[in-house]
Amino acid sequence: MSKLDPGAAAPSFDLPTDGAGRLSLAMLKGKAVVLYFYPKDDTSGCTQEAIEFNGLRKDFEKAGAVVLGVSPDPVKMHDKFKAKHGLEFGLLSDETKAMLEAYGVWVEKSMYGRKYMGVERTTFLIGADGKIARVWNKVKVPGHAADVLAAAQAL
Repeated sequence: MSKLDPGAAAPSFDLPTDGAGRLSLAMLKGKAVVLYFYPKDDTSGCTQEAIEFNGLRKDFEKAGAVVLGVSPDPVKMHDKFKAKHGLEFGLLSDETKAMLEAYGVWVEKSMYGRKYMGVERTTFLIGADGKIARVWNKVKVPGHAADVLAAAQAL
């Protein structure tokens, strides 16, 4: 579970993006931001989630919201992932996991009895005021992007 609740100030970030760019929360001041955290590029659930957000990208733009995916994968992997699936929104690379930790999504997970650290699939909707408007924890992918879009349209 994220340690951030609606109404809290969104933790700032400044990270490398796909295409050799950089992006910070300060650069997005005055815009609504959808930050969706996902475990790994080009895995089935993460690919489905990215494709769903990409398919609704124009609707998010109409709602005044910027969509950004965040994972610990390096920028080169993001570039390949975007090209392979025709993604048209930014992917942030948090190899240091500082942002993942600030948002409370770098957590201990367990699979087949083995414990390990990983990204808990979580989405944050940040209002134009820089405060968290809504949080989706332990996201189930099918239909999730549409739920986030409805919330962004209601801001």
